Amino acid sequence: MAAARVPGIELAIGRSVDIAINHDPNAVAMHTTNHPDTLHYCESVYDVRPKVATAGRPVGLAWFSPDCRHFSKAKGAKPVEKAIRGLAWIVIRWALDVGPRVMMLENVEEFKTWGPLLLGEMRPDPDRAGETFQAFVDMLSTGVPADHPSLMECCEFLQLSPDSEQAQQLVAGLGYDVDYRELRACDYGAPTIRKRFFMVMRRDGQQIAWPDITHGDPQSPAVQAGKLAPWRTAAECIDWSIGAPSIFERKKPLAENTLKRIAREFSVSSWTIRRRSS
Repeated sequence: MAAARVPGIELAIGRSVDIAINHDPNAVAMHTTNHPDTLHYCESVYDVRPKVATAGRPVGLAWFSPDCRHFSKAKGAKPVEKAIRGLAWIVIRWALDVGPRVMMLENVEEFKTWGPLLLGEMRPDPDRAGETFQAFVDMLSTGVPADHPSLMECCEFLQLSPDSEQAQQLVAGLGYDVDYRELRACDYGAPTIRKRFFMVMRRDGQQIAWPDITHGDPQSPAVQAGKLAPWRTAAECIDWSIGAPSIFERKKPLAENTLKRIAREFSVSSWTIRRRSS
């Protein structure tokens, strides 16, 4: 259940989303308040059976925002959690069980590095980064070799026998057209530079289309010519009359990597200010 995505989906399709799934009672309670016409499942996505949840009806769109902690830069060197790492396999579960016409997935940009773990360790193997990701794409589209290690991993997570009919479907490929990109929110009118990975999977015969950029650097020729609107800034969303303590006065010191990111952003902001004032 991607709470921030649902309003966008509803604007696009002109009605409420039918089903939302999340294991967090607080998240589900808030989402239910905001979207009372949606059927909510407050349980692990692993436990929800797509055919039961959809009552046999065809599925036009399924959106997935699997936990990004395994891939995020902010995770640092912490060992991965197996159940979290494999959440994206749920996309395969829904594709196998109900075959949505269109599926979309959102995650951090490092999702493309999804790969096997080091033998005997719960840490990604840097030499095989992206291997599982590519197999994930291939299962959805043209298929993978029957002895591919990622197929074995997928079957384990979805509790499928490697000899099952559904496993053979993954070997043959599910026939989706798959495309993915990294998009920056600021290029589409949101006051944040956050970059996210988006994947679109469809098998309805329609071409995958991506939105055109609407905003850009205020100093760029496109903005100067009026072809794009200037990037919005977070400053316009902040009530500067409200006092707040400095992050540097907190009792627990900031992590070294956090300090490096702050320093880097100060450097970028300073450079931007100097450039705009010159």
